[in-house]
Amino acid sequence: MIAIHYFASIRESLDCDVEKLDLPDDVYNVDELLRHLISERGEVWGQALGQDSLMIAVNQEMTDRHATVKDGDEVAFFPPVTGG
Repeated sequence: MIAIHYFASIRESLDCDVEKLDLPDDVYNVDELLRHLISERGEVWGQALGQDSLMIAVNQEMTDRHATVKDGDEVAFFPPVTGG
């Protein structure tokens, strides 16, 4: 099982801040996790999590879509940072 945290506008779009998910057998990295969530949950999830500039952390370390995900991990998704 993994814990997935959604922050800021992603949390608002999905109406979800954290969830626990049994890691599917065919999911080994963040990219596969994202594809799984989007295919299972639909268009709103695709819009929220499909951004190229999506920021990702695994076990509180910033990473990219190629990062390995395994049982017990904590994954977090953040919208891109903007400002000036």
